[in-house]
Amino acid sequence: MTSDEVPTQVIFAEDLAEGMTIDLGSYTLSRAAIVAFARTWDPHPIHVDENAASESHFGEVVASGVHSLAVFQRLAVLGAFRHWSIVAGRSLRDVAFLRPVRPGMELAGSLVVEAVTETHADRALVTLQGELTNSGQSVLSLTLESYVRLRCSHTATSASPRSP
Repeated sequence: MTSDEVPTQVIFAEDLAEGMTIDLGSYTLSRAAIVAFARTWDPHPIHVDENAASESHFGEVVASGVHSLAVFQRLAVLGAFRHWSIVAGRSLRDVAFLRPVRPGMELAGSLVVEAVTETHADRALVTLQGELTNSGQSVLSLTLESYVRLRCSHTATSASPRSP
């Protein structure tokens, strides 16, 4: 399946199980992409200025943390979320930038389902641990929560039907 194809099978909350690991594929960042993104969204000298970056702790231009998150989001949507019956994202927490992301790195993404908790008659809160790695070393980790529709409606266990 190419990234432009839409899947015929939709994933519902009931299809997700604690401990399930989802490979999100990979993405390689070029120096030009790092600088272009940073010029718009995080124009700190270590992201946009070769001379300033060469004199920094990193010794070269490195990707912004916001750029690393954007790469993770792209991989998560293409590799998982666009196939899921998602209502909305709820939270993003415990974001850790563990290593600098340098030009030419191939970033591989993954998600691990930590919990699926029915919160409403029509949806569950899915808690996920996300990660980006390069050559097996973690460069980004985070916890995220999203509401995912249930295939079949049940009796709500908590919360108002008007909340997300």
